[in-house]
Amino acid sequence: MIKNKRIGVIANHTSVIFKKDSGHIHLVDSLINLNFDIRKIFAPEHGFRGTEPNGANIDDEVDIKTGLEIISLHGKNRKYGEIDDNSLKDIDVLIFDIQDVGVRFYTHISTLHYVMEASARNDIPLIVLDRPNPNAHYVDGPVLEAENKSFVGMHEVPIVYGLTIGEYAKMINNEGWLRNKIKSELILIKLKNYDRNKEYDLPVIPSPNLPNKISVNLYPSLCLFEGTNISVGRGTDLQFQIYGSPFLDPSKNNYKFIPKKNNGSKYPKHENVLCFGKNLTKAERLNKFNLSFILDAFSETSGKNVFFNNYFVKLAGTKDLQAQIINGFTENQIIQSWQKKLDIYKKMRMKYLVY
Repeated sequence: MIKNKRIGVIANHTSVIFKKDSGHIHLVDSLINLNFDIRKIFAPEHGFRGTEPNGANIDDEVDIKTGLEIISLHGKNRKYGEIDDNSLKDIDVLIFDIQDVGVRFYTHISTLHYVMEASARNDIPLIVLDRPNPNAHYVDGPVLEAENKSFVGMHEVPIVYGLTIGEYAKMINNEGWLRNKIKSELILIKLKNYDRNKEYDLPVIPSPNLPNKISVNLYPSLCLFEGTNISVGRGTDLQFQIYGSPFLDPSKNNYKFIPKKNNGSKYPKHENVLCFGKNLTKAERLNKFNLSFILDAFSETSGKNVFFNNYFVKLAGTKDLQAQIINGFTENQIIQSWQKKLDIYKKMRMKYLVY
């Protein structure tokens, strides 16, 4: 498929080949060692090496090791991941290989969308190297409504969508979600021996603030706190494993932490301020989207009128959830309100299951 072709690779630090006896080698290094013609690297949010904080604007650069041009898909001029057609003039085939975590607001599926559009516009085949989804064992959460689309939610899917990134690419293509319903020439390289119901511990952390399998498992349920005045532990060593704020009732929230600047967060929420909250590092593995965290935090916060910020609706994908929480809906009432759309999605999803 790639012999004698000029290749563009969409990759980051997770794009590695694991070897039983000798650690691992990056996909780009492996292809170069085999004398394939790699022309460019395209890097997503967090950069080619996966070290940049969330949302950071990343400049284009040259890879020190290989001398290859790295085009940032999360820079000042390409904040939302679009690929400039000029950068594809010397490319015959694209390879997409990025570890995803199976959550709607984790932006690699938005990058995938834009890569597929560029592939379709320029008649360049796209090879997707599939990888396991550590949150593939369930499907849950509110389905995004079209009016709330953004880079942290481009498609009308639930928060936890239950597909590998290869399966997701098939869904984008065949549901006509690309601009003007164009289609990418998609080639999926399938996983062998994959069981979506088995627990999968990522061998390389997917991004700076998801440091282990506990954080990856809690991420779908805790990330909504990013749209509130609650910290999810950015600026600590327990990102997405704790939550808290200066406004939570200390009598009901006995875990304390102080967020400080670190590699994963240049400007952490409540920097240098004592926060009260909960430590979830010993919590059981989640098999559903857990609403109780945010319901408890809202009920125990002083100054409820400043609990939410404008980001919450983008993350939730619907205005309803914020209104339901403010108006005192129970957990069951909220879950029932999104069940009809969730069931429709689950039925559609079945068409794209490869494993």
